[in-house]
Amino acid sequence: MNLSKDLMAASSTPIVLGVIAEGETYGYEIVKRVEELSGGALQWTDGMLYPLLHRLEKQGYLTSRWLVGDSNRKRKYYAITDEGMATLNEQRQQWQVINKALNQIWRDMTRSDDHDVQFV
Repeated sequence: MNLSKDLMAASSTPIVLGVIAEGETYGYEIVKRVEELSGGALQWTDGMLYPLLHRLEKQGYLTSRWLVGDSNRKRKYYAITDEGMATLNEQRQQWQVINKALNQIWRDMTRSDDHDVQFV
């Protein structure tokens, strides 16, 4: 399934903040976690993720630090800030409103599909 660019753009911030809220992590782990959470439907690239991480860091929602991992590779790890957590909570409430409205529309559509009357 191809997700629209608009939907991807709108959802990327709360998704990334939510993943990082689970614990300090680095880019590749974020990409893999998003893929896992979406059942493979979201296949993010470095070119999509890193500009977003830099923007969120610049906005004060994330902090970062360089660490050497188990494989002796230097990686930039990201953690969510208090401001980032507040933003995540605010966006969660907004998405819940949108999700509720869409679910109601789709339930109503399903009911109307079941009761459609055909005129001859």
